[in-house]
Amino acid sequence: MKLSPRERVLAAMNLQKPNNIPLMCQFSIGSMMQQLKPAPAEFWYDGQIFADGLMELCKRFRFDGILVSLHGHNPNWKNDVVRIDNIEEGLQEVIYEDRKEIHSWKDLPLVKFNSRTENKAISSVDVSKEVPSTIDYIPVSQNLHFKLDKNHLFDIFDYIFSKTQGEYSIHGEITSPFDYLLDFLGYENALISLILDPEKCKEILQKFTDGLCTLASEMCEKEIDAVKLSSPFAGMGFISPEHYQEFVLPYESRLIKIIRDKGKHAYIHTCGHIDDRLELMQKSGASGLECLDPPPVGDVDLADAFARIGNCMFIKGNIDSVNTLLFADDTKAREDILRILKIGREGKGFILSTACSISPMVPASRIHMLRELLSEFEQM
Repeated sequence: MKLSPRERVLAAMNLQKPNNIPLMCQFSIGSMMQQLKPAPAEFWYDGQIFADGLMELCKRFRFDGILVSLHGHNPNWKNDVVRIDNIEEGLQEVIYEDRKEIHSWKDLPLVKFNSRTENKAISSVDVSKEVPSTIDYIPVSQNLHFKLDKNHLFDIFDYIFSKTQGEYSIHGEITSPFDYLLDFLGYENALISLILDPEKCKEILQKFTDGLCTLASEMCEKEIDAVKLSSPFAGMGFISPEHYQEFVLPYESRLIKIIRDKGKHAYIHTCGHIDDRLELMQKSGASGLECLDPPPVGDVDLADAFARIGNCMFIKGNIDSVNTLLFADDTKAREDILRILKIGREGKGFILSTACSISPMVPASRIHMLRELLSEFEQM
């Protein structure tokens, strides 16, 4: 029996080992820009333009699912804009009262505020007043927040489902409480605060988790199959396994339970070196793991990961987007991808994907190669 794209992904997430391995990668914003060449500011802020882009990329590269990495778009976003300057093709400057943003085809928007704000000292934080009870932003990167419109929080899921009618597996995304802590205090300050005032950090994490649980629960009311828990800074490059167990695992586990209790899958996306904490991540109750970066970006051996956690978690990965898709010659890229497919085929639940998101400058030909090699592999 031939499965639909959505059914293939669901079977893999359910550890039912579909006959055909599903294909689903996350596009970086820069990669989306490079492939679609939209007006960059409009693509970032306009929910329908963003959603149309996600669906176009899914169809163009014959993926089996769509990750909706931004939600809560404000349809009236231009009301707060002072002006938009078109500097050149693919490069816009968006002027607000308090900041300037550079939107380009190359990467995420760059933000410069008119006045500099100092990082909060952990000792001075009033958790009850300063940490929000309702989550109304996504901490995308340093200085870059994506504001969530409470009146249109999940419109994008309704729109995409209405257009695709269940053909593809639709996934939402929630950012880890640990990321909110890092963003709230500033990255360096937050990491130091884990040592200087761990209890205050836990208070902050707890309050962010409360708000994120509400957000995740409401998201799961939509026609989605899974929620990706974005936790890029929880790897060995930032915190020890002991700190992971203390400051990440309890809070992500709460979120994951909310999602799983709603009947949706939850999978964790953590970049870089995570070989020393695979079993800890399994304890979260997550359905699966994404990334599992191979050397030199990370330190995960895919076959070893399947042996350790593959009986109870699906794995989504683990093609090196930079060293395989971007820089390797065709022979090396082909060898890498086929090797990953051979390992993945032996597992209960495997989704072929780049480890992290597709790097901005990966050419379309290399993204097409994924489906081409997968089709070839299925005939072997």
